[in-house]
Amino acid sequence: MKKLVRYFIKGLVIFVPMALTVFIFVWAFTSFDSVFRDRLKFPYPGMGILLTVVLIFLIGFLASNFLGKRLFALVERVFTGLPLVKLLYSAVKDMIEAFAGDKKSFDKPVIATIGPGGSVKIVGFVTRESLENLGLEDHVAVYMPQSYNFAGNVLVLPKEAVKPLDIESSQAMAFVVSGGVSCGSA
Repeated sequence: MKKLVRYFIKGLVIFVPMALTVFIFVWAFTSFDSVFRDRLKFPYPGMGILLTVVLIFLIGFLASNFLGKRLFALVERVFTGLPLVKLLYSAVKDMIEAFAGDKKSFDKPVIATIGPGGSVKIVGFVTRESLENLGLEDHVAVYMPQSYNFAGNVLVLPKEAVKPLDIESSQAMAFVVSGGVSCGSA
């Protein structure tokens, strides 16, 4: 009986991440595809996702030249001028840029000491090295992603409580998001 339970658990550990990944990709694929097929009446499955990828490349190309930059700056001003839209747009844009944009914010992994005695340590990323605008000249902002979650917290810590880690950002993120299970090898 113990052997059967072990087989089941081992199968679960292998199956669930694979199944969840496939499910998310299939859901995203069919969602994008159905928008194009239902609204634009494309007869072939897969055309929606292909057109989405082409559209993203086209926007990137246009945003790389003078006229495109001006056009997208105008659109951005409209988005940031509308109260509720500004909140959502700015948050999403900042998060995308933090991971993939020119202003990557998660490129400084650190280990922070929390609490008296320094016995508790937490892995995070310095996102802002100067908090003078908050009147906290000797503090930094450290983003602490949560394990098994797409959320996190920003802690304001004294600079002396934060020590850089000599690892790649992707390794630190994998370590934190996996709950410390992954060693974060890239």
